[in-house]
Amino acid sequence: MQISHIEHLGIAVKSLADAIPYYENILGVKCYATEEVVDQKVKTAFFMVGQTKIELLEPTCPESTIASFIEKRGEGIHHVAFCVDNAANALKEVEEKGVRLIDKTPRPGAEGLMIGFLHPKSTGGVLTEFCENPNK
Repeated sequence: MQISHIEHLGIAVKSLADAIPYYENILGVKCYATEEVVDQKVKTAFFMVGQTKIELLEPTCPESTIASFIEKRGEGIHHVAFCVDNAANALKEVEEKGVRLIDKTPRPGAEGLMIGFLHPKSTGGVLTEFCENPNK
């Protein structure tokens, strides 16, 4: 497995409309894309900060894992995502080292990335995501 950089930090928010102005007007970073990921029941907004993205995640329904996260913990950092050269291989490698997986195989995520999550009970309490850009 080769990790090249932190791909993004995922931040759970109740409302993109309420959260985006903080990043744009206070921090001075512009939202460059929004997207709904239907199967994950979220709307996303992206900001580029150097080589790393900030991904805001708004639940689209009460059954969303983001809605559940916000209900239990409130708004805030949800996960850290690492860019890997091959998500399937990375998931297999960490599983062989005893890490519990949420995703056994990569699945489509926002921005056309193939993604897979590691269970926070195996990662020191940090929900960890691997991201692979299949277009690179």
